[in-house]
Parts: sequence; structure tokens; C-alpha cells
Amino acid sequence: FNGFCAEMRFDKKVKSLSLGQGQGPKATRMIEEGSEKGSWVYLQNCHLFISWLTELERLCDGLAPETTHRDFRLWLTSMPSGAFPVAILQNGVKMTNEPPKGLKANLKSVYFKLDDDQLSATTKPEAYQKLLFALVFFHASCQERRKFGPLGWNVPYEFNETDLDISRGQLEMFLDAYDEVPYRVLCFLTSYINYGGRVTDYIDIRTIDVIMKSFYRPQIFEKDYPFDASGTYKSIEADAERPHASYMEYIETLPL
Repeated sequence: FNGFCAEMRFDKKVKSLSLGQGQGPKATRMIEEGSEKGSWVYLQNCHLFISWLTELERLCDGLAPETTHRDFRLWLTSMPSGAFPVAILQNGVKMTNEPPKGLKANLKSVYFKLDDDQLSATTKPEAYQKLLFALVFFHASCQERRKFGPLGWNVPYEFNETDLDISRGQLEMFLDAYDEVPYRVLCFLTSYINYGGRVTDYIDIRTIDVIMKSFYRPQIFEKDYPFDASGTYKSIEADAERPHASYMEYIETLPL
């Protein structure tokens, strides 16, 4: 969104707010001022403040073309919610963002946003690249398991890229902080805290921990360490001078 604002030359005329308890008056004031002055208002996580959405609907109903600045735009983000006012949805332009379908598409989506500098982010670039690929594969596996109903998870969880981004940041931090790779720390933080924070079933907690331990482990540094019994998915040796291209080329060879 920030990139789009900059492209439209509105990056200095955007006011953003993450909604939550007590933020109603502030959001109301931002909408009223924005509609008068022609700025953009960006309200995030509307699903976290359901009780205020009726007030938001009232504010939107009151936006008349004669009194609203032509440059004013109201941007809203929300997870799926049955309580979201239908009138706002009917009168607005809607965009949906769904996780990619399939392991290959999931891996490709994450690595498409990276580059060589980001893949060399720590003082141990080779270890980081191997562990990051394992983490991204773990993330894709967690999402794909939802396709298999109770065979995948007892409860369908909405894992997203926020979980991945937090885990990636911790991986960078702990690789630089320790002389050796702290597998136990990384496994605990990723499976129990970051992803496990969404998990409500105790068997699913055990499952996600076992899955994580098959990715964050010393054997990942063995040549062509396989992630599965068939050997189709593995930990590759990336070209030190072009690691990003190495991973993108490998991902392209994977089955759909």
C-alpha cells in the first residue's frame, strides 16, 4: 500500500490507523478531516473493532459528492467477518488477497519478493539461506495442510505471511546472536509462539511442533537433504554469487 501511495504521489497525504478498542473517535476525526482536505485515510484490521462498524457505516452514508473533496479516498482492510456492514461492501471497490495454491506457488510467492541482499542478511549467509528455505517450506506446508480437512489440522487455521515475517526476523536475529545455530530456540519460537499462537487444539500444537523439527535440524546442511521421502523437495546448494536466482530456478523445477 505504501508503494502505491508513493506511485500516486499521495505518500505525504495519507493518515493510517490500526483499529482496536478506543480508536473510534480518532478514526472518525480522520475521516471527517480527510473528506474535507482531500487526503487518504487507511483504516487497518476493521474486524478487530466490530462494535464501531455501525458508526463507520453511518460516516460512509454521509459522504456526499457535493461536500466531499474529490481527492479523498477511504481504504479499509479486514479479515473475513460476518459482521462487516454490507452497505460499505456494496458501495466500495473490493480486493481480496488469498494465499497461493500449492507448494510451488507458495514458495515462488515468497521468494519473488526477496533479492540477493536479503538472502545475505546475516553474518552466516549460507546457514541463513538453508534455514530460510526450510522456514518458507514449513510455512507452505502449514497452509497446504488445510486442504486435507481434519487429516491436515483438527481446526482450520488462517496462517499468513505475518507469521512468516516474524519468524524470519527471529531467524536473522538469533543466527547473529549465537555462535552455533540455536535449533531448540528457533523451533520453540516458530512452532509454539509465532504459528502456535493461532493454534487452539492440543493435538495440532503437537503436530506443528513435529513438522517444525523436521525442517529446523542439523541435517539440513547435508548435500541435497530431502524434505520428503520421494526426494522431490530438498535443501539445495545455492550459488554464492546469485543465491536468489538459484532458489527461483529450483522452485521452477518443482511439480505444480
